[in-house]
Amino acid sequence: MRAFRIGQIVPSSNITMETEIPAMFRAREATAPERFTYHSSRMRMKSVTKEELEQMNAQAERCALELSDAQVDVMGYACLVAIMSMGNGYHRTSEERLRSVAASEGSRAEIVSSAGALVSGLKTMGARRVAIMTPYMKPLTALVKSYIENEGIEVIDALSLEIPDNMAVGERDPRALIDIVDGLNVDGADVVVASACVQMPSLASIAPLEAKLGKPVVSAATCTVHEMLKRLGLHAAVPDAGAILSGRY
Repeated sequence: MRAFRIGQIVPSSNITMETEIPAMFRAREATAPERFTYHSSRMRMKSVTKEELEQMNAQAERCALELSDAQVDVMGYACLVAIMSMGNGYHRTSEERLRSVAASEGSRAEIVSSAGALVSGLKTMGARRVAIMTPYMKPLTALVKSYIENEGIEVIDALSLEIPDNMAVGERDPRALIDIVDGLNVDGADVVVASACVQMPSLASIAPLEAKLGKPVVSAATCTVHEMLKRLGLHAAVPDAGAILSGRY
């Protein structure tokens, strides 16, 4: 039985990725032999504005150095909009920069970003058209839409909850999205993104949404776990976490 160390670079006000990511790995432990521990480094950010996101991004390399000291097996940059707000395709630049920083300390950790994982997960599922829900103000949601579309995936509808305070986002009822999705046009969508934000809790809504909509449903968090498992060379299957983690991908 092998144990893996899961590292996360998280905004200081994020209270979701250190709950949902471990929850999915623990669920996997019930059906597979591998075991996991969890280790985080934080970047200051309280309000989800482009200015604060840019300031936060500047702290990511320090976090990568800190996680290198813990000899983690994978590092996840756990803020989707911070990456996407920096310009189309920026997840590749960010991941390479963090990989270089980690390598300078002798770390061989795999580097994953939630932004890159969402794009990769949608492509892996063969999604050409998606509908998304976000907690962001509309201008930031527009950036996310543009980012996804630049990767060749059409966003047919995007619902913005317009919550600027990051703590307020993390304190939301994770099952609220089951009803909120009624305001989203999902007709013609190959996949529905329940939460294009790793801070907005959604794990408890994934399976009920799939049953309600009759479509695959993902979140930035479920796609992040899928990408982490792939990078670790492990079977990407987690019970009750939706299609992307069903084991088919």
